[in-house]
Amino acid sequence: MIEQSYTWTTPEKKSIFAQSWTPEQVGKQTILLVHGLGEHSGRYKRWAELFTEKGFNVLALDLQGHGKSDGKRGHVRSIEKYLDEIDLLFSEGKVLFPESKFILYGHSMGGNLVLNHVIRRNHPVAALISTSPWLKLTNPPSDFLITLVSFLKKIIPSFTIPNGLNADDISHDPEIARYYISDPLNHNKISFRLFYEINQAGLHALRNVYKINYPFLLLHGTADNITSPKASEEYVRNTTKRTRLKLWEGQYHELHNELIYKEVFNYIIEWLAEYNLVQKQK
Repeated sequence: MIEQSYTWTTPEKKSIFAQSWTPEQVGKQTILLVHGLGEHSGRYKRWAELFTEKGFNVLALDLQGHGKSDGKRGHVRSIEKYLDEIDLLFSEGKVLFPESKFILYGHSMGGNLVLNHVIRRNHPVAALISTSPWLKLTNPPSDFLITLVSFLKKIIPSFTIPNGLNADDISHDPEIARYYISDPLNHNKISFRLFYEINQAGLHALRNVYKINYPFLLLHGTADNITSPKASEEYVRNTTKRTRLKLWEGQYHELHNELIYKEVFNYIIEWLAEYNLVQKQK
């Protein structure tokens, strides 16, 4: 596997860190990967390695306010800024892998973002994958708190509070939780503006799911205590025959970091193969 890193610049002159993992012979399909809240692209190295072994390129970035990219931790002025960064992921991907088909893949908050990107920007993709998307939280705040946040995001939009994530809820593997807590590139912040934007974007995605017309795979663990698997079930009701929902019984939030991660990976590969998106190994 070949690893490379990049520094991209947004129209607002923010520095965005990105990295790629590729097989020795560059693949014909590229996974464009968008991470979740409080984490960064580097946490997907093991996951990316599995894809490269199957002949995929993987290209990922650190969203602003995350990882090695510019921006206040846990804050963004508008979800449109994140969608702009996914545009950047596409444009730079085309430069790096000009002959490639692109598969847009997002986890948690990133799962929300890739759905909204397809709905709002309608950028053509070969396939769309969303894991444990933040459409709704498993334990959502009260209507009063939502109303309060909608007020505070106007007064002190960049003020951040702890996001409330419990590392023990991400995986049954205790090592994953320990690494998450000790990783200096992770953070536990979320601003009033970011929470409001992502919460509204989840509702927007739920209302506009019918606009997704690409092969679409949605994966969620039924024991996810962070983002709601019931919302994912609700989400696929108005989709096309090319949509598949796979619920993983008893699994937590990060399916790619669960003890059964290889089983999850093989399921994704088998699904991609149905659309001729898996390169035959020599």
